[in-house]
Amino acid sequence: MARPRRRSARGYGAPDFRAGVHACDGIRARGSFHRVNHDIAVRHAARPPTTDIVAELRRYADSRRLPVMTNYRNILFDVLVHAQDIAIPLGREYPMPSEAARVGADRVWTMGWPFWARRRLRGLRLVAGDIDWSAGAGTELRGPIAMLLLLLTGRTTTALPHLSGGGVHIITERFVMPQAAAGQG
Repeated sequence: MARPRRRSARGYGAPDFRAGVHACDGIRARGSFHRVNHDIAVRHAARPPTTDIVAELRRYADSRRLPVMTNYRNILFDVLVHAQDIAIPLGREYPMPSEAARVGADRVWTMGWPFWARRRLRGLRLVAGDIDWSAGAGTELRGPIAMLLLLLTGRTTTALPHLSGGGVHIITERFVMPQAAAGQG
């Protein structure tokens, strides 16, 4: 039996409060989705002790509730990409199922916010070397579908070493070199 939601005297409950907090986060981040995610993650990770964070992850590991900023059309690529966000820095192999990655890549390519993949990757033809998938038009950029999905979702420096074709030079100039130059400032 579901526990009744607690409401304040004005009728606001915890979900309303959390939505308000996230709206404030969005204002502080000047509307940047990536900055909001960063700020929430840093604030969450700063809570001592680490054992509490691990316990929380375990408590919600089998939850079927969707995270606040996603929906059923986006959850597949969200899980695939975030699994790689964890595995790759740890040096762990966590294979991404190719068919799932293809479906995720199709979704990210066709949506706008927050990735704007078609806009960011204009002038490039992305071609998966391991399955039948391609998107875009222009200079070819080829790689495994998993790495293309990471590229589509903004993990450029992670995907780049696994990509080939004339598009590598374009991606490097467009995304990697400006970041490096900004860091030298």
